[in-house]
Amino acid sequence: MEGVHRFFDASVFETERLGSNKIGPVLKDEECFASKEVFCVGQPVGIIVADTHELAMAATDKVKVVYEELPSVTTIEEAIREKSFILPVHSIDSGDVEQGLAKSDIVLEGEVHMGGQEQFYFETNVSLCIPQEGGMKIISSTQAATKAQVLAARVLGINSNRVTSTTKRIGGGFGGKETRTVFVTCAAAVAAHLMKRPVKCLLERHVDMLTTGGRHPFYAKYKVGIKSDGTILALDVDLYNNAGYSMDLSLAVMDRALFHCDNAYNIPNLRCNGTVCRTNLATNTAFRGFGGPQGLFVAETYIDHIARSLKLSPEVVRSRNMYVEGQTTHFGQPLEDFNLRTLWQHTIDRSGFESKKAEVDAFNKNNRWKKRGVAIIPTKFGISFTSKFMNQGGALVHVYADGSVLISHGGVEMGQGLHTKVIQVAALAFGIPHEQIHIEETSTNKVPNSQPSAASMSTDLYGMATLDACEQILARLTPIRERLGPDASFSDVTNAAYFERVNMSAQGFYIVPNERCGYDFSKSVAENIEVGTAFNYFTTGVACTVVELDVLTGDFHMMSVDILMDLGASINPAIDIGQIEGAFMQGFGLFALEELVWGDNGHPWVKRGNLFTRGPGAYKIPSANDVPLDFHVWLESNQKNKFAVHSSKAVGEPPLFLGSSAFFAVKEAIYSARADAGHHGYFELRSPVTPERARMACADEMLKKVFTARGGDIVSYQPSGSF
Repeated sequence: MEGVHRFFDASVFETERLGSNKIGPVLKDEECFASKEVFCVGQPVGIIVADTHELAMAATDKVKVVYEELPSVTTIEEAIREKSFILPVHSIDSGDVEQGLAKSDIVLEGEVHMGGQEQFYFETNVSLCIPQEGGMKIISSTQAATKAQVLAARVLGINSNRVTSTTKRIGGGFGGKETRTVFVTCAAAVAAHLMKRPVKCLLERHVDMLTTGGRHPFYAKYKVGIKSDGTILALDVDLYNNAGYSMDLSLAVMDRALFHCDNAYNIPNLRCNGTVCRTNLATNTAFRGFGGPQGLFVAETYIDHIARSLKLSPEVVRSRNMYVEGQTTHFGQPLEDFNLRTLWQHTIDRSGFESKKAEVDAFNKNNRWKKRGVAIIPTKFGISFTSKFMNQGGALVHVYADGSVLISHGGVEMGQGLHTKVIQVAALAFGIPHEQIHIEETSTNKVPNSQPSAASMSTDLYGMATLDACEQILARLTPIRERLGPDASFSDVTNAAYFERVNMSAQGFYIVPNERCGYDFSKSVAENIEVGTAFNYFTTGVACTVVELDVLTGDFHMMSVDILMDLGASINPAIDIGQIEGAFMQGFGLFALEELVWGDNGHPWVKRGNLFTRGPGAYKIPSANDVPLDFHVWLESNQKNKFAVHSSKAVGEPPLFLGSSAFFAVKEAIYSARADAGHHGYFELRSPVTPERARMACADEMLKKVFTARGGDIVSYQPSGSF
């Protein structure tokens, strides 16, 4: 085809004497281009170089690949049956679970199924690679500039110092651009290197969704021992996640799920095991919450199971088991300055929970085909990277003679307000207006060895690193400021410093203290306690949600949402409240709307291993009509946090799980509908609770007739899902 220049595949690594085709963020268990075996639909086998994006896409239709079909595994259930796992299995074992179960008045057993989620960032993955004198400049939409640099250098067979990776800002990430975007970069870097011309690679939406993975589906089996009043004595839970065809970050995602399977509840005897399942789907990856929401969902499921079994309200069971300050988590971390019970009571009061519950009960008594539900859900989210070495950040601050300031740091701005908060930190340190400070871009040739903008850690790391650099410069300027007197402006001081040959540049660096991050799964809880804590601190919050359900269609909407969070002394309340609102709605999508449907045994009409829900036409994300009619967010006042910059707390991920309050409110509405149909007691409701799943769970007379005719049981029926 005219305008189509080359096709490169795995063979060029040998013929052109490049670096390694083996890549991956942790294990090098993937290939830039598949060489002999393709493990999932959408795995790259090569790259076409053309004059335009449209020509390149048209040329892909001309490529013919001959495959030999091999047996495949697509679901967690199949992986368990085939023992298709990625080792090791990680476990946390606290107390004596067997003894706790033996002392329990009641032992309940259940299962949890939770589907995945697509990040659906507005800007898809894109990378521009520009050859430069034996090296490469990369401009990409990534959350991890250093990962792009290191892996591009690996495939090209050159040192990292010959590759510069830059990012001005990106159009959303949510974890989806932490590792998977580097595969786009590596392919483009190979093509640019061999063509000796700039190459841009842009994924169209349907390709991006098929190939870059999303949130991990989870499956869990639990056994929980309780006293007759609902107090939990023991929990034994096995968790499995669907990794896709390679490791990526799946074990770390599982680790965070293990850390959060207690949510807000004190369980003296707890054993949790986490197994990563290898399947023939696109590799799943980081997504806001990073396994935390899945572990938290398991916790709230067994809480609901306990409440229904004892005929107690769920909020009574939650309150009865809720942590108090000074207690210790199942992984041995003492809870310091822990005020969740206060947040819980304040949310009950501010939301008018008791009156809302009474109104819901009255409404449900008078309506058969419309039902309402109310749920109040707490969350406790650990803040730090679970890998100790990642808890570090750097910044470079230049002060010019005119008093203006230029900052470079290792974080990536993706709409979360990171640059704004870093500028605020510097402005406060120097005592100057925000307008005098500028952040140009994120670049590996200014701040090397940076960590991904992830884990809600960016402000904690780069805010502290920036403050460190500012304080170094201020120490050098202090003698001049003292000599010029209190009336001298900052620009007066910096101008004088320039003529006195004072260094007004500084590199700042910050690490989370060794004893406040990292957990070694090869050691016992007791051995980890001797070293320190898994997390630097916790961010906590509570949400109360009221929904109305149409029993005949399964459609529902949120009538009101009230959220209260402890964010310490917020650096920027407007940004933080916006993050809470956005996280809640993304959590609502996860638990109540967004469903990935793959070609598997549950969906035989879809080609095996293919993604059916590609693009916004088939995959439904929250829209304006899904926003609660009455939406309130409060920040708890007069809070401090001695472990982060200016007493602030991380906000990006912790509020997301509060979106599950919509799920549990819908479930409360379904319980009412089922009671009217003569069905009482606990039932498993799988996530997400789409309208189809909600409708079928109501198990009313109309559905019963259909299922009886087919020889089925509507009471326990579970619609198909890709787990």
